[in-house]
Amino acid sequence: MPGLQKKWLSAALVGAAAISSLSVAPVSAEETENKTSAKNVIMLVMDGSSDNVSTIARWYKGESLALDNILTGAVRTYSAESAITDSAPAGTALATGNKSNSGYVGVLPSLVTTPGVEAVAQEDAFKPVANVLEGAKKSGRATGIVSTSEIQHATPAAFSSHVKSRSNYDDIAEQQVFQNIDVVLGGGSDPLNKSRKDGDDLLTVIEEKEYDYVTTRDELLSSDSNKIWGSFAPKALAYELDREKTNPEQPSLAEMTGKAIDTLSKDQDGFFLMVEGSKIDWAAHANDPIGMVTDFLEFDEAVAEALEFAEKDGETLVIAVTDHGNSGITIGNTNTDSTYDTTPVSAYIDPLKEATMTVEGALSLLKEDKSNLAEVAASYGLKDLTADELQALQTSEDVGTTLVKLLSTRANIGFTTGGHTGDDVFLYSFGPSRPTGLVDNTDLALTMAGAMGFNLDNLTQTLFVDAKAEFEKLGFTTQIDTTNENNPVFVAKNNDRTIIIPENRNTVTIQNGDSNGNTRQFDSVAVYNDEKFFISEEMLNFAKQ
Repeated sequence: MPGLQKKWLSAALVGAAAISSLSVAPVSAEETENKTSAKNVIMLVMDGSSDNVSTIARWYKGESLALDNILTGAVRTYSAESAITDSAPAGTALATGNKSNSGYVGVLPSLVTTPGVEAVAQEDAFKPVANVLEGAKKSGRATGIVSTSEIQHATPAAFSSHVKSRSNYDDIAEQQVFQNIDVVLGGGSDPLNKSRKDGDDLLTVIEEKEYDYVTTRDELLSSDSNKIWGSFAPKALAYELDREKTNPEQPSLAEMTGKAIDTLSKDQDGFFLMVEGSKIDWAAHANDPIGMVTDFLEFDEAVAEALEFAEKDGETLVIAVTDHGNSGITIGNTNTDSTYDTTPVSAYIDPLKEATMTVEGALSLLKEDKSNLAEVAASYGLKDLTADELQALQTSEDVGTTLVKLLSTRANIGFTTGGHTGDDVFLYSFGPSRPTGLVDNTDLALTMAGAMGFNLDNLTQTLFVDAKAEFEKLGFTTQIDTTNENNPVFVAKNNDRTIIIPENRNTVTIQNGDSNGNTRQFDSVAVYNDEKFFISEEMLNFAKQ
């Protein structure tokens, strides 16, 4: 262990001084940080991680992390209604600069109870607010989102859609497709066609929009297209520790990040990329320490990809952060009440190193009759089961819960909850306009927008105009056609002139009399929050012609 500590300390000291080991000809850190604008922005979110996860991961890896080199502060994560946030309002804060409520994605809150959070007028509840990806797109930059969960999950959804409920995958998926994002990589192929209530086939739309639609790691890495849509699983991707054994056709998070950067950086105007390591959070909910640590380390590899590019480029802002804590994971538990000061690092790390699969991966091996319990336990690091451990598994009504408890006991790891926590979290940043110190999660959206040269409040006014109010000012009568309840359409009429705007899409159709109509596409989508339809000023101006 002394050798390991020496190796880690040496690496950490070198990393703290600079990131010069990441490339051969770096731009100096001082030169990069003195810039006030960024051509490119890469936002990386390690969903549901906690600061203790980074400590355990560092010991597990045996050397410093890429993240260690860019630690610059801390982030407050509370929502508009709670000290402990859900991923949807947390993602909304990071993407739009606005606090919101549990389950809300890309819209303003309807309830504000947290001290210091500005109240929202009743008429503005659920109003969509612009995000940094939309701002980057309006500024001419290429855009991308990458996730190891369904791409429609809360965090990627917050950077690409506006809905009242994070579980509304149909609307989220449709908005994402019609947002015309250049690179979309992750899980979630089902909401594109198979599980949709409206029966729409978004895969056909993706083809029509000339994406290179890829479904395997090899197809992704060999693609030379400027527009790539990668759906590598019906739902979420596998944990990194399990991937090569259970789903070798799937790419790693680092590979998706590297490919996204390579593709988006072809745009001379710059790019915005959001990357999420999603399943750290899922492992935390399950209190699975090995799932948390190994997916955290894969996230760190993705950060290394971003930093390698940013250091060479000199015009790229990189921010990495978790959206909230989860599980209250601790190094030390009741086992170490009286021995914490003499318990060696090996007592925490060696039991974790025995695991070759996460609890999700291990359970995928379990036979229906549970006859291979010992084999499954061994894959999760629980070799040489004691009689008590074996009995606990044999009598368990939830084998997964029992497995994680047994491994955590062996590794002296503690958990306080199976849910989120309200702690401040580490802030990591590098490049032009990098944020430092203790900041609010909403500050990060404002920092990214400022670095790319736009104002999110102004963008909201441009992208989300109340369609009913504006058309009625012009003498139109309006209605929301819900003949197809899963595809509401805004309709405005004035004499023989009819304006048709479907929700979640980027099109406006003008019909004059019996004509087939003139349809135009835009670079933003219409949003319906079950009360009001919101459209962009560009859509409105086209309809006025």
